[in-house]
Amino acid sequence: RESDLGLFCSFRNLVKMLIFANIMCFLCSAFIPGSSREVRASAEVSAQMLKKLKGKNEFTVLATVKQDRLNSGVILSVHQSDHRFLELESSGQRSEVRLHYRTKNQKDHTEVFPYSLADDQWHKISVAVSASHVILHVDCNRIYERVVEAPSMDIPEDTSFWLGQRNAAHGFFKGVMQDVEVLVMPQGYISQCPDLNRTCPTCNDFHGLVQKIMELQDILAKTSSKLSRAEEKMNGLDGCYCERTCSVKGVIYREDEGWTDGCKNCTCTNGTVHCEAISCPPPQCPAGTAPAYIKGACCKECQPVCLFGGRELVEGDQRAVRDSSGRCLLFECRVSNKKEMRSLNLFFSVPPAGHDFCSEGHGCLEHSDCVNLEAGDCCVCKDGFRPLRDDNAYCDDIDECAEGKHYCRENTMCVNTPGSFMCICHTGYIRIDDYSCTEHDECLSGLHNCDENALCFNMVGGHSCSCKPGYTGNGTVCKGKTLKFTSSPSPFPNAQMFLSMCFNLEGGYDCRCPHGHNCTGDCIHDNKVKHSGQIWVLDNDRCSVCSCQAGQVMCRRMVCDCDNPNADLFCCPECDPRLSSQCLHQNGLLTYGSGDTWVENCQQCQCLQGQVDCWPLPCPPVDCEFTVVPEGECCPRCVTDPCQADTIRNDITKTCTDEHNISRFSGSSWIKHGTECTLCQCKRGNICQPLIWQCLTHLKRQV
Repeated sequence: RESDLGLFCSFRNLVKMLIFANIMCFLCSAFIPGSSREVRASAEVSAQMLKKLKGKNEFTVLATVKQDRLNSGVILSVHQSDHRFLELESSGQRSEVRLHYRTKNQKDHTEVFPYSLADDQWHKISVAVSASHVILHVDCNRIYERVVEAPSMDIPEDTSFWLGQRNAAHGFFKGVMQDVEVLVMPQGYISQCPDLNRTCPTCNDFHGLVQKIMELQDILAKTSSKLSRAEEKMNGLDGCYCERTCSVKGVIYREDEGWTDGCKNCTCTNGTVHCEAISCPPPQCPAGTAPAYIKGACCKECQPVCLFGGRELVEGDQRAVRDSSGRCLLFECRVSNKKEMRSLNLFFSVPPAGHDFCSEGHGCLEHSDCVNLEAGDCCVCKDGFRPLRDDNAYCDDIDECAEGKHYCRENTMCVNTPGSFMCICHTGYIRIDDYSCTEHDECLSGLHNCDENALCFNMVGGHSCSCKPGYTGNGTVCKGKTLKFTSSPSPFPNAQMFLSMCFNLEGGYDCRCPHGHNCTGDCIHDNKVKHSGQIWVLDNDRCSVCSCQAGQVMCRRMVCDCDNPNADLFCCPECDPRLSSQCLHQNGLLTYGSGDTWVENCQQCQCLQGQVDCWPLPCPPVDCEFTVVPEGECCPRCVTDPCQADTIRNDITKTCTDEHNISRFSGSSWIKHGTECTLCQCKRGNICQPLIWQCLTHLKRQV
């Protein structure tokens, strides 16, 4: 959002003005005693940022960095005194990214992500927090996704925002950083990597859902008595007979109820409508009458007739003739029963060609169209329908699929539709036209799940995968084949000296001689050939030395000799005598030499060439439901009483019942009725000792 994106606007300007001027300059003067820098937001900017962050459950820290190799420094720090409310740190010494924050119970927490940013390369880093969900992206790749103890954003007003350092003495970032942002929005990493998926709900969405469920639970508990009374009334309905009804054109019909729909008799049977065409027996008409359709009837009825040109016409029938002058005349039969007399009367002249008789009213009903003729109109069934009576006024759908009147070809299935049909392709086939389908070649189109090191074979209705030679697997996953060396009897007496060792390579193998008169004794290391006797330093660890000895790779840690003037001070920090390589303790009273270690605030700290790097002390795993960290200790211990525990594996199925008999989820809290400062908690089915809330301090001040 624009307002949130602007949160760091002033700080970003500060970054662009000072990060190059100070951090790059700091690199130039890194080993000059007394050098310092102080890059932090102004009081006005800090106040704006605190206002945006305070109490928020979702935010993201973004930055683009190029950190010096093996440097351990802070990217962003939000702290007050010794309390770090939010800090993002990159340790090149231990190849870690650390997120420091305070939990909702105001305890310090550090989440460690093993990853190295300090490689003198540009990286885009994003740490997104959503309630108890943390996601780390590096260069738009999701590296870690964890569920942690939710951070607290209740940050005091006098908190400082630092960039590239923790304070004026510690956590100096060496390198270049730009585009540092704090976005108060869900899935903020999208602004840095817009192509990433943004459709999934965030953890905060689920927390909100749980909160809504708790609220609904309270409402449900308060209305339980009403539901109980309603249940008693509903119990009286158990003896009632329930039937399935049918809904047709907005009318509800009961079981076995019948009705007439046009010229069809329909019945509701078990909720399904069944219709049959009305059967009309031929009427026995007396003299002077003839069978004819009348409006609103499906069967012919006896009607009086008129004689015209030797043919019988019933009332309403029309005939057109031309007189001797060529004029077209229209005659209509109108029967008069007065005095038992019938007469045929001239009605009118035929209108000009193209007259719309249908607009004057017609008897064409459902699925039938009215068509104008020269001297009147008639009914014609629509395409895909057949007449239910001979004047085409009533028509019924033709099931082309059942009667075989369709054009669906092989690999298709015919589906009837009103007035027509559809040809649906079988699974694994694709459409050619409206009536035919062909096999879908997934291999040719690339729509298959075969591994890149596998062969795809098209099959009827699907495909199969087979790993290429030199690879093993099920075809969807193929890995390089590992070939084991086996010896066999040889006709040569000295064959043992010619035996070679097989080394697995990606997609194949290679043979090397381990030792012997006719072998070189070379070694394979990281898929590279190392000659016998060759010594080299590991690419990813400059303090480890390896050598090739008779076909075997031997590695060890570099031995430190402080009397050697060419000793690598990084690998041997204890040999560094320079004052600039000393470190100041966090309290500012003690000084440590390079290589020294100490423990401070449950963290293991080390001084390396003037830089202090600290990481959480390792704690032994505890496998119990309730844990607590005793005062003065760093690691959790198991306890049996859930009310004494700091951390609990909450089970939502274990609820508590409060003073109003309302069920509460495990992990929920509520203010006790009739009090203002008593906060109760439900911990795995136990209502714990009421906690004295912070408002007591406010009440004391009022007194």
